[in-house]
Amino acid sequence: MKPKVTIGVCVRNCEDSIAEAVESITDQDFPHELMDVIVVDGCSEDKTLEIIRAALSGKKIQYEIFFENKGLGTARQIVVDNARGKYIVWVDGDMVLPKDHVRKQVEFMEQNPRVGIAQATYGMLRGKNLVAALENIRFVAEDARAENEWKMSSKLPGTGGSIYLVEAIRKVGGFDDRLTGAEEDEDAAYRVKAAGWLLGRTSALFYAKRPETWKALWDKYLWYGYGGYCLYRKNRNIFSLYKMSPPAGFVTGLLYSVIAYRLVHQKSVFLLPFHYTFKMVAWYLGFFKSQISFRAYGVK
Repeated sequence: MKPKVTIGVCVRNCEDSIAEAVESITDQDFPHELMDVIVVDGCSEDKTLEIIRAALSGKKIQYEIFFENKGLGTARQIVVDNARGKYIVWVDGDMVLPKDHVRKQVEFMEQNPRVGIAQATYGMLRGKNLVAALENIRFVAEDARAENEWKMSSKLPGTGGSIYLVEAIRKVGGFDDRLTGAEEDEDAAYRVKAAGWLLGRTSALFYAKRPETWKALWDKYLWYGYGGYCLYRKNRNIFSLYKMSPPAGFVTGLLYSVIAYRLVHQKSVFLLPFHYTFKMVAWYLGFFKSQISFRAYGVK
């Protein structure tokens, strides 16, 4: 018998992309009576919730909507607390799933009971412009490089495109709601791995829409850096500050530009070193901005 699966959707102001994301959930070839959707909205100020309700109404998939105003750690934990499935498949508001995504993810987990989290594979989504295309090919190139780790991975996966064993995430205490920005997923994955569960990689594809302007990309990585300091304060073993530095980003971009060119044969991918450097400058500024904020409140 196939297990039940909870789809966790944590969103805020996603009206431009959420309809396609939800439609890709309702189009899954996994039995709909074995799926439920938990939506956690971070106080959206647009039509995100209206679109979600319209897309899920009349479907066989049961759904619940919750609200939060503290951050992603809290939003993820609401899903964990209310999940009725054996697994949680995370879907972000800017993602699109092929019809076989949930089925393939569940099949992998059922065949590998020691895996606590499994990350799917980034699919090639052609960006509308250079910024989106470079950001997308970066993730695709990373997955191509890690192909030799196809079944078991040492990399800490994000939530987007991942499937979680509910037992595993609950046993480690769930998501840390004190992490109000980004990086709540790396913290959770680190603790799941430390508790003895394996981290897996699957062949299931997913597609993620990327920022289409340099400002949007800058703001996103500024936010990542801000959350990164919160995570760094909690556990300095999770990532290396050196590897997040702009010079290291340039070198990483060089490496992935070669891999990306083999995949798409487009000369534009050789802009990846500058693309990575740009993002890491934003990340570092966010990191130090967060550090200054904590010190201003007397928190070391």
